[in-house]
Amino acid sequence: MTTEYYFAWWNVENLFEENNSPNRPEWLQKKLNAELKGWGKPELQIKLKQLATVIDAMNDAKGPDLLGVCEVESSGVLQDLVRTLQQPNRDYAVVHADNADMRGIDVAFIYDRNLFEIETTRDAAGIVKNTVFYHVIQKRNATRDLVQVNFKTKKGNDFIVIGNHWPSRLGGEMDSEPYRMMAGETLSYFLERIKEIRGEIPILVMGDFNDEPFNRSLTSYALSTNQISKVKSSRSRNPYLYNMMWTLMDGAQGTHSYGGEWGMLDQILVNRGALKNKQLYTSADKAEIFTVEGMIKRNKVVRHSRPSSREYNKNGFSDHLPLVVKVYEK
Repeated sequence: MTTEYYFAWWNVENLFEENNSPNRPEWLQKKLNAELKGWGKPELQIKLKQLATVIDAMNDAKGPDLLGVCEVESSGVLQDLVRTLQQPNRDYAVVHADNADMRGIDVAFIYDRNLFEIETTRDAAGIVKNTVFYHVIQKRNATRDLVQVNFKTKKGNDFIVIGNHWPSRLGGEMDSEPYRMMAGETLSYFLERIKEIRGEIPILVMGDFNDEPFNRSLTSYALSTNQISKVKSSRSRNPYLYNMMWTLMDGAQGTHSYGGEWGMLDQILVNRGALKNKQLYTSADKAEIFTVEGMIKRNKVVRHSRPSSREYNKNGFSDHLPLVVKVYEK
């Protein structure tokens, strides 16, 4: 009997704890004070409910089995999001990498412990730890990150998910491009290291790459391609990735809108193991953009702006749309 899993990715846009939160370091509070002006517990609760409305609607209203997110400040605010979800049959847990991004935003995952567990290892002192790796991309200062989590299904099949939030285009697309190339090269190194240690284990790479599938950071450095035969070929020694967004690139849709045009900055990519593994696998045509009513208006994503913004909108969601993909297990 084949089990179907529902994986998703979403940039939830600036999911911060309330202003002057006691959990926030002093240096970060000073940096965010103006940005978070008027951002109290009531405003945060509205944001959480808006996000939960979308997440709850996924997977025929059963919620995702695994959800990768970025632009979250802390594991605490992500736990708040989990508590806001209306999924009584789920046992959601959070894995969060607290990195050194200069705005305090991180990559994290929510997963159902009824279905998956994180692999554990023992350190030299004999302490059991989750198998989570992360790397911060340096842009003079720390900015954004890659987070790798090693999972195991209840049936005993291993797989890896790598969440990405690559450096933004702040300062111009071309001037900032080298930083995303660094991120792509780092991702490719992650994949090469995994291959040497774990062989052709299924890997799903998901994230906000701040570049399009055709940009060099993805094609030349992360070795992403739209040629599925190239990824599946056992003759290739390179860790190629199949970018599942190519089938959605028709110009009429995307995950992010700017200047009236759609872009595909958020993407899900898979390795050879995810396409060819006989026990746990995905299909190249099983990715889609997920929306609920009210997320798109006048061909733009309806974002949830904060009170400090001139366009404060408590009825929005995020400036990105989620992606979903189906994964199958025999």
